[in-house]
Amino acid sequence: MLDASMAVDLCRTTLMAAVVIAAPMLLIGMLAGLLVGLMQALTQIQDQTVAFVPKILAMAGVLIVCLPWLMMRMVEFTRTVFENAGTP
Repeated sequence: MLDASMAVDLCRTTLMAAVVIAAPMLLIGMLAGLLVGLMQALTQIQDQTVAFVPKILAMAGVLIVCLPWLMMRMVEFTRTVFENAGTP
């Protein structure tokens, strides 16, 4: 039987796993956006594609580099959820 404390703990664990998994790409996207925005302000170029392409490339690069670690975290989380699913 799933009681309220187990449900809250599962939600908390799920949200923390989502934050940890998404953090590297979001931080790099934010940093790339900041740098591109600074360069646009300095050069007064206000084209949307100039801001979009570097952020996408940076986030794709981080995804490729961090993919083994991200998969390990997701498998670990899934294993924990399935192991705890049968406990009363």
